[in-house]
Amino acid sequence: MREAVIKLRTQKLPDPKEIGNAGSFFKNPEITEESYGILKRFVPEIDGFKTKDDKVKISAAKLIELSGWKGRREGNCGVYKNHSLVLVNYGGATGGEIVDLAHRVIDDVYQKFGIKLTVEVNLLQ
Repeated sequence: MREAVIKLRTQKLPDPKEIGNAGSFFKNPEITEESYGILKRFVPEIDGFKTKDDKVKISAAKLIELSGWKGRREGNCGVYKNHSLVLVNYGGATGGEIVDLAHRVIDDVYQKFGIKLTVEVNLLQ
């Protein structure tokens, strides 16, 4: 099992020795069942699962991918080509550039789906 997890992560996540990253950058949002039903009608490929709080947790990665961000590069940073939850620094990007990219992704997903993503990493303000 351990080897299978390592293999999967190696395929999906960038090696920090090669491409700077903070791992999974965004949290999977939780929405109401009603909102999920509406979203599912317009975006049938979105999956979700019920939480113990009677919400539905959906894939932030899928929302980002459907918004056209997966694999997109802007200057020295971008959204990783193999996993859209990961923001990467291709070299020379500042923390501010990464944060700006994250905000553009968040804003774009909100414009397209009405769902506000939140960051999973700790950002220094």
